[in-house]
Amino acid sequence: MRTITVGFLGCGNIGCGVWKLLNEFGEDIRHRAEVRFDIKRILVRDIHKKRDETVPEALLTTDPAAITDDPAIEMVLEFMGGEEPATQYMLRALEMGKTVVTANKMALALNWHLLQAAAEKHRSGLYYEAAVCGAIPVIRTTIDSLQSNRIEAMMGIVNGTTNYILTRMSQEGSAYADVLKEAQRLGLAEPDPTSDVEGFDAAYKLSILSSLAFHARVPFDVIYRQGISQVNAADIAYGKELGYTMKLLAIAKRQGNVIDARVHPTFIPNDHPLASVNGSFNAIFLHGHACDDMMLFGRGAGSAPTASAVVSDMLYAASRETPRHPTFHNENALAPGLRVTDDWHCSFYIRLSASDRPGVMAHITACLGNEGISIRNLVQRDAVASRAQIVLITHDAGERSLRQALSAIDSPDVRVESMIRVEGK
Repeated sequence: MRTITVGFLGCGNIGCGVWKLLNEFGEDIRHRAEVRFDIKRILVRDIHKKRDETVPEALLTTDPAAITDDPAIEMVLEFMGGEEPATQYMLRALEMGKTVVTANKMALALNWHLLQAAAEKHRSGLYYEAAVCGAIPVIRTTIDSLQSNRIEAMMGIVNGTTNYILTRMSQEGSAYADVLKEAQRLGLAEPDPTSDVEGFDAAYKLSILSSLAFHARVPFDVIYRQGISQVNAADIAYGKELGYTMKLLAIAKRQGNVIDARVHPTFIPNDHPLASVNGSFNAIFLHGHACDDMMLFGRGAGSAPTASAVVSDMLYAASRETPRHPTFHNENALAPGLRVTDDWHCSFYIRLSASDRPGVMAHITACLGNEGISIRNLVQRDAVASRAQIVLITHDAGERSLRQALSAIDSPDVRVESMIRVEGK
């Protein structure tokens, strides 16, 4: 029976979840894997703070060096969140030859190159399954089970807060602000929800996932990001009428040396597998040249699901004689030879407010036609105050051509009210 001495950096919601899982399920883990994890020290901000789990005060410290520099501690678990000081603490632990397991998508997405370089130099382990989609083993699946595939595309619901908000808006017709307030009351959204609702959280995760899927670094700063704070309940209702469901999707595609990476509100057909992923659940839908289409679905956040992924990484690290790291060129820039496009090709949902007079539809179709864009579906509502609502779905078109067409359409007679991308036909 092997014993591994462990230190925690942080003991909030996730840290307490890992503490609970190791204590309640530790005997089963020892039986199955013949390894025992001995928690020696836990870094906290306040030793006397009340915690969800009964963590012995004797284990607590406010000194990070008591963990990162203790030669008896072999494995460091990081639960602090945020970029700093978490990154510096992890770097120190790696430099001291320790295995680091983290659930920190922000620190990893922004400083992966530094962390991996330190891990490789000092022959340390760096594992991060819990950084993306909680209990869903999407990272392990990508780097292990799908190694015989060229992954060409992935779309994911990777943020539970925004999925909960959009689900409620869709099912109840509620306004964004009202659902956000309720999500905050329930603890599903932070008091400052910016990271979730403006797409930062999803973009951090997409940077990690797309880099692993494409075997090439896709840094956070090349990912297009648009959140849900401007989503209109009217657009969700029109989308439903036309057979579509709105989700905040993290999308990555690769064709040859061209990378397409973006996070934004997206309409998908109601019969697409991702359309039925509701509430705070997460899912990743991907396409490989050999495996074809595949979807992984489950709990993407929460104390217990995230703890499940952390302990899985602990066991994975304990089973390896030498650490395993991605083999792609990991620098804080797009991989050499690749380029990122902003001329994405998909269908588009467009809502227009138009004067109720002859020639308006001819103007709209002419502007679209001049850019080679055709209409797949169209809905027109009776005029109110002399203006009609026109909603249309285009056939596949390029982003640049679509924006050119909308610029030409926008006039005193026709206002462009909203544009939403459509994927997953």
